[in-house]
Amino acid sequence: MRPGPSPDPSPHASPPLLRAVDHVGIAVPDLDAALAFYRDVFGLEAVHEEVNEEQGVREAMLRVGGSESYVQLLAPLGPDSPIARFLDRSGPGVQQIAYRVDDVDAASAALRERGLRLVYDVPQRGTAGSRVNFVHPKDAGGVLVELVEPPAPDGR
Repeated sequence: MRPGPSPDPSPHASPPLLRAVDHVGIAVPDLDAALAFYRDVFGLEAVHEEVNEEQGVREAMLRVGGSESYVQLLAPLGPDSPIARFLDRSGPGVQQIAYRVDDVDAASAALRERGLRLVYDVPQRGTAGSRVNFVHPKDAGGVLVELVEPPAPDGR
């Protein structure tokens, strides 16, 4: 059952911190095999692929229908990458939920003020030039939460 409409916000409420679900990150041991599975079974096609050396992954973003939400497939570049450690510990599967934010610096600061630990002191480069930070899973009910600030339309 879906919840009904939300009540009108209080005139003193702050604007929402999270704009939308940006993507769900799925750790996979073999990116090419995972891409074939998502294409053949679900009809999803990659709209972006890249190697992110800083994060230690080869990744692909697959748009879900006509939405602005994605499935992100993450394969390790080597045995010491965070995704390789995740796969060793948990096996393939959901690794994170990512939320789109307007300003990752402001969102990070607001969450720190609320007592949460973030993985990075300063946001890092994410997929396709986005800026990202992560809420520590121990502070988010065991879920790795990613904050994603999309790149500006001019690419800066």
